[in-house]
Amino acid sequence: MSHPLYVAFIWHQHQPIYKSYNGASVASGQYHLPWVRLHGTKDYLDLVLLLESYPKLHQTVNLVPTLILQLEDYIAGTAFDPYLTLGLTSTEQLNQHQKQFIIEHFFDGNHYTLIDPHPRYRELYESRQDKGKEWCLNNWTLEDYSDLLAWHNLAWIDPLFWDDPDIARWLEQGRNFTLSDRQRIYSKQREILSRIIPQHRKMQDAGQLEITTSPYTHPILPLLVDTNYGHVAVPEMSLPQQRFQWEEDIPRHLQKAWQMYTEKFGRAPRGLWPSEQSVSPEILPYIAEAGFNWICSDEIVLGCSINHFFHRDERGNVTEPELLYRPYRLETDHKDLAIVFRDHHLSDLIGFTYGSMSPTKATADFLGHLDGIRASLAIAECNPDTSKPQQSEACSGLEQPWLVTIALDGENCWENYSEDGLPFLQCLYQSLSDHPHIKLVTVSEFIEPFSPTETIPISQLHSGSWIDGSFTTWIGDPVKNQAWDLLSAARQTLAKHPEATEENNPEVWEALYAAEGSDWFWWFGEGHSSNQDAVFDQLFREHLSGIYRALNEPMPPNLKHPLVSLQVP
Repeated sequence: MSHPLYVAFIWHQHQPIYKSYNGASVASGQYHLPWVRLHGTKDYLDLVLLLESYPKLHQTVNLVPTLILQLEDYIAGTAFDPYLTLGLTSTEQLNQHQKQFIIEHFFDGNHYTLIDPHPRYRELYESRQDKGKEWCLNNWTLEDYSDLLAWHNLAWIDPLFWDDPDIARWLEQGRNFTLSDRQRIYSKQREILSRIIPQHRKMQDAGQLEITTSPYTHPILPLLVDTNYGHVAVPEMSLPQQRFQWEEDIPRHLQKAWQMYTEKFGRAPRGLWPSEQSVSPEILPYIAEAGFNWICSDEIVLGCSINHFFHRDERGNVTEPELLYRPYRLETDHKDLAIVFRDHHLSDLIGFTYGSMSPTKATADFLGHLDGIRASLAIAECNPDTSKPQQSEACSGLEQPWLVTIALDGENCWENYSEDGLPFLQCLYQSLSDHPHIKLVTVSEFIEPFSPTETIPISQLHSGSWIDGSFTTWIGDPVKNQAWDLLSAARQTLAKHPEATEENNPEVWEALYAAEGSDWFWWFGEGHSSNQDAVFDQLFREHLSGIYRALNEPMPPNLKHPLVSLQVP
C-alpha cells in the first residue's frame, strides 16, 4: 500500500488573563488590555472559516481554556478594557490623561499591515511620528480622536469580513466617525466573537477539525513540579531562592481544562497542547490519568530525548527524516500516550518568514519542503542501510505512513502578513488541496489507525520547551526568579489553610491558577518586552494579592511594588 505524506497543522490559540482577579472565577474582573477582543475579531474565526472552504484539508486547533473564558466575557458584554471604554466614550468627555493614553497606545500593532493600508489611520500615525506626541495632544481635534478610536478597532477586523455591509461602509467612510459609529463597531466585534466557539464545534463535529486544550491557565507544568528542572537543559542556571514544588496543582489544571472542554464541545478531548510545548517525565502520568491520548512538543525535545542532533541540508530539510516524522509512544502506569514533535523549521517559516514573501513564492517554497521531505522519506524506506549508496530513482512512493507536524501560534504571525495572511492561506490551501501526494489530517486521524511503533522510555524524555529545549524564557533571570519567589510564598500561605477548598473558597484557587500562568514569567526580565510590560507586572501582583485577600492574610508589602524595583543591583 502506498501512502501520501500526511501533514498535521496544529494552530495554538492563546491569550493571557488580561484582567484583575476579584471574583469567584477568572472570568470576573476588570480587563486591563484588549487583545482577546482584538485578536478575536482578527485571528480566530477567519482561520477556521477559510479552512471550511477547503473540505479535503483537516487540521487541529488548540483553544486554551482561559481564552475561551475571556471570549465569553466579551460576548456577554461584561468585559470592559480601558481601550474599549475609551472607544465608547464621547470625545467631548475625554480628559487630558485619556487623550495622552490614546495617542500613546492606539497605534499598537504592526503599522505596515494594520495601519498603512488605511489612509486615515496612516495619516494619524504619521502625524504622531512626524510631529510628536506632545504636538498631537495640543493640536488634534475631537474628530481626530474619534477617528483614531474607530480605526483602532476597524483595522483589527479580519479582511475575510470586509464584505459585511456595515464593515464595508465604515471602511469606505474612512473618517468623521461618531460615537454611534463606534458603538456599532463594538457590536460588530461581539457578533464576530460569538461565532468563534460554535464554528469550531461545528467543524469538529463534521470531522474537519480536531480541537485540543491546554492546562487551565497555561502554566509550565514541569516548573510546577519543581523549579529545579531549569537545570536540566542549563545546569549553570541561577534559580529562585525558594524552590517551587507543587506537583499536586497539575491535576487541578488538567481537570479544569477537561471539564471546560466537555462543556463547550460536547465530547472528551483527545489531545493536549502542553503550555509552550513544555514536557518532562514527571507530568506524563497526570496527563495520561486525566484521559488524554496524545501531546505535542518540539523537535529539539525529541533530539535531546534520543540523543540525536538533527542536521539539515542546504534547503533546510532534515537529513534524518525517519526520526522526526513519526509519533512516539510514552508508556505510563495508567496508559500509553502518543507524542508528536513539530518540525521547528517549517513552523518558523510560517511564523516568521513567509509574511515578507509573495503568497505564490511562499507557497512554492513550502510545498518544495514537503516534496523534499516525501522524497527523502522514500529514499530512507528503500535504503535503510545508510552505509550503502542511495538508489533514489527506485524510491518514489511511501510504503509507510509518515506524519509531518507543523505547530505554531495561530494568531501572532498573521500581523506580519498582508491582509492578515488571507492571500497566503488561500494560495497554500488550494495548492495543498490539489496536491496528489500530500494529505492534511488531524493528529488523532493519524495516530488512531497508525499507532506509534517507536517508544521513548519515560525517564528518557527531555525536560524542556519549544524554545531552545529549555525553560530559560520563564526562569533564571533575576526578575523571573523574583516572581517565582513571590509565587512560592503565596502558595505556601495557601497550603497553611487546608480548610480553603475549591468548593468553599473558589476565589483563592482561581487567583492561584491565574498567578501560575506562564505569561507573566515570559515578560519579566530579559528576553521579551512590550508596550505593556508594566501592566503584566501589575496583573501578576494582583493575582497574588487575591490569594492573600481571599484567605484574610496580611498582604506582603513587596506586592505593592513593581518587580523590577525589587531586583537587587
